[in-house]
Amino acid sequence: MSGQARSAAASQQAVRVTSAPPPDFAAVGIAVGHSTDDVGATGLTVVRGLNGPMRAGVAVFGRATGSRELHAASPHHLVDGRIDAVLLSGGSAYGLDAAAGVMRWMEERGQGFSVGGGVVPIVPAAVVFDLAPLGRFDARPTAQMAYDAAAGATSRDVREGSVGAGTGATVGKILGAQAAMKGGVGCVVEMSPDASLRVGAVVVVNALGDVRDASGRIIAGARTEHGGFADTERVLRESAGTRAAGTSEAAALQNTTIAVVASSTPLTSVELTQLARASGAALFRRITPAGTSVDGDTVFAVSPLGGTRPALPIGVIEALAASALGNAIERAVRAAKGRDGIPGLADGHGN
Repeated sequence: MSGQARSAAASQQAVRVTSAPPPDFAAVGIAVGHSTDDVGATGLTVVRGLNGPMRAGVAVFGRATGSRELHAASPHHLVDGRIDAVLLSGGSAYGLDAAAGVMRWMEERGQGFSVGGGVVPIVPAAVVFDLAPLGRFDARPTAQMAYDAAAGATSRDVREGSVGAGTGATVGKILGAQAAMKGGVGCVVEMSPDASLRVGAVVVVNALGDVRDASGRIIAGARTEHGGFADTERVLRESAGTRAAGTSEAAALQNTTIAVVASSTPLTSVELTQLARASGAALFRRITPAGTSVDGDTVFAVSPLGGTRPALPIGVIEALAASALGNAIERAVRAAKGRDGIPGLADGHGN
């Protein structure tokens, strides 16, 4: 197939995927809010309980993480995974300060862990590096942006692509910024065949590696000078000591995919920790490579605090969560618009 034909095919696929109705997160008990700094090419995304706190678990893949309160989203903390919201933010480690805005919004409404004289909202957070190459290095998400995102969070019509924490996201960086493509935010809700279970996923894709569709075909990633994709895994295998190897080192701390998966059925923090870990299968299927030493991939899993749990094996929930996260990763790049010389699939670029 010619490059022009491949580009046309990719554009048609982008229309099919991104034209699907936005997911309804009410079914999994969460609301999602974005705040975006278009000029600075940064932003943040807040995932909070629709009607109160949530139970949580978390799994980390890779070594280049930026995070806050991760231990609270686990069975090993006093709160036993009881959280009020999750912050997904740009700004690298600077973006972690924005969590104060979510806490302020929660405290004003009496939502948080009760400590007698008041409440302490529990807001775990994870960040992506978007200080370069887009926008301005000194542009960072603020606490006011996080407050506004929490206030504006909704379960319906959640935007995808180059918005919120995905505003400055890029993918396929092994050959440098000039060969990369735009990443972004993707959202999906999937349902079990008997309709007894729904699992949602919200993901921010800012990966070193390439993004693949369900068939394994690269759809966004490092581009060659002659058109087509370089295939980051192949480049890494075959180019020790060359430009690509040096670029990989320079890309340290400049990547990361962060996500929240949400189950409609109540789970314990132990089960949610395993759900987050099992959902990571989607990272390795859809992003190649993932979980590297220069990625800080982090997956949170949340569910309602109370309610009746259907008689479903945990493996069924894990499989549905991995599917939802994988499809959300694909949607993130298909809905991403290019900027500053870096192309996006939403503009019809690709193979």
